[in-house]
Amino acid sequence: MTGLAMKLRNMPLFLLAVYMPLLAQTSVNQNNPHDTTKRDPGAVRTAATQKAPVDAGVPSLAAGDWPTYNGDLSGRRYSPLTKINTTNVKQLELAWTFRVNETSGGGRRISSTPLEVDGVLYFTVPSHVWAVDARTGVKLWQFDWKSKGGEAIGNRGVAVRGNTVYFETEDDYLVAIDRSTGQEKWHAEIGEAEANRAKFNFGSVPPTIIKNHVMVGVSGDDFDVPGFIEAHDPETGALQWRWYTHPNPGEPEAKSWPNDEAMLHGGGMTWVPGTYDPELNLYYFGTGNAQPVINGEARPGDNLYTGTICALNPDTGKLVWYFQPNPHDTHDWDAVQTPVLIDGVINGQKRKLLAQASRNGWFFVLDRTNGKALVSTPFAHQSWTLGLNSKGQPIPNPEKMPKPNGSLVSPNQSGAANWHPPSYDPQTGLFYVAASDAYSVYYVFDNNKKPEGWAGNDRGGYSRFALRALDYKTGKLRWEHPWIAGSARSGMLTTAGGLLFTGDTVSSFVAFNAATGAILWHAGLGNPVTNGPTTFVLDGQQYVTAAAGDTLYAFVLR
Repeated sequence: MTGLAMKLRNMPLFLLAVYMPLLAQTSVNQNNPHDTTKRDPGAVRTAATQKAPVDAGVPSLAAGDWPTYNGDLSGRRYSPLTKINTTNVKQLELAWTFRVNETSGGGRRISSTPLEVDGVLYFTVPSHVWAVDARTGVKLWQFDWKSKGGEAIGNRGVAVRGNTVYFETEDDYLVAIDRSTGQEKWHAEIGEAEANRAKFNFGSVPPTIIKNHVMVGVSGDDFDVPGFIEAHDPETGALQWRWYTHPNPGEPEAKSWPNDEAMLHGGGMTWVPGTYDPELNLYYFGTGNAQPVINGEARPGDNLYTGTICALNPDTGKLVWYFQPNPHDTHDWDAVQTPVLIDGVINGQKRKLLAQASRNGWFFVLDRTNGKALVSTPFAHQSWTLGLNSKGQPIPNPEKMPKPNGSLVSPNQSGAANWHPPSYDPQTGLFYVAASDAYSVYYVFDNNKKPEGWAGNDRGGYSRFALRALDYKTGKLRWEHPWIAGSARSGMLTTAGGLLFTGDTVSSFVAFNAATGAILWHAGLGNPVTNGPTTFVLDGQQYVTAAAGDTLYAFVLR
């Protein structure tokens, strides 16, 4: 037996799954929800000494780092790096792996996008944060939060500002950690943490840093409570403002609900971090499904601001405009998918645009200065609409509402897209999304006048997954790569090297030619890719990372 064969024989299975493809080279105040009064949340512990901030401004990808969830605040997940490109990507090799082990919160899926700043990666699973040397994968420090309970469905990452790392805990706290030592500086409640837990709300959203605001959202288990966005002081954690995802009683939009009681318990969780335009000073984000889930008979109307793309002034927490991709949701579809900011041309005119591939199967391009729809078109199979209204919103078909004896509808409950981040490449002009053509039979099983929580459910059926590249100007399909089997729900990354990185349905990390859709390289990881890939450059070498299950992988050209 050769030395190489002996090494392969003794190699752990998860590493063997990586090396074999590489060797083959194939590869707030509830009664006053918009109250912006500053207040002390009562759970803030002031930091001791703090180092001078490295950079408290708007993060940039220009230095070769990956400093925010989406790389920058546009949501494009596009890197200007070119060292890895279409001609040499086949030479990618494994640099290192880091496994979240059982003694460190392990066995947990890494949904987090690792941030890379100054040669260090920061990433999470629920209740735990790591700092890892980006060159070697060696742990520098680990922070463990003692949770008081809450849903640990996943945690999608951190934010970095100066010498501080911020993350949300599943029991609804915002925690600030010293970036050098891994020691806590302070923690502050998100909402009213204990009350949130009683309502099955939890924290999983990466914070977003905008000027002197740490923006946080809230996740929830659909038990008839409202979602919200908060801004906190980055130095102390003090609450600056909170905005609930419903109108104030008496406002015109409140008429989209049958009554105030239904409206104030109507859902709209804020599961995914938003994006930001510094010129307009607007923060964009999507909101979750309406509640009670599935059964909409108890809440007739459009149910604002659930299933809605919102634009807030981050300094005041005031709503500037909104567009609702999913009026009167009855299928558990949200509109939290990343609102991607594009500076482009529509009908020969330069426009500030916002694009979203929504969970309900529709692709929207909005004028991000005012929220007016410029493009509304399906990007996946959908059967639930009667067309579009004058605002470019889909019109729900009453015959496709859930029924006691079932109603066959497309998309299915998981949606034509989900939380996994898309990407936009300004070189190709293409918007890339993990898409699903699927059906569910939707049932109503709670016919009370005031149903609560899950008042219905679905039974899944046929599904087909594909990577789709859409022309942002029209939403038309430019190319697609169908997946043979399984569920492909990985995030996307595009680069100026002409590449698109994502995961497939059979546990491989794949590099495509972003312009043509041709596969150029792949590596088997043993589990499906569970986060959004990233890239950065250190010592003249460009790295690419992806997580699969409980392991983070880094690749580099050798």
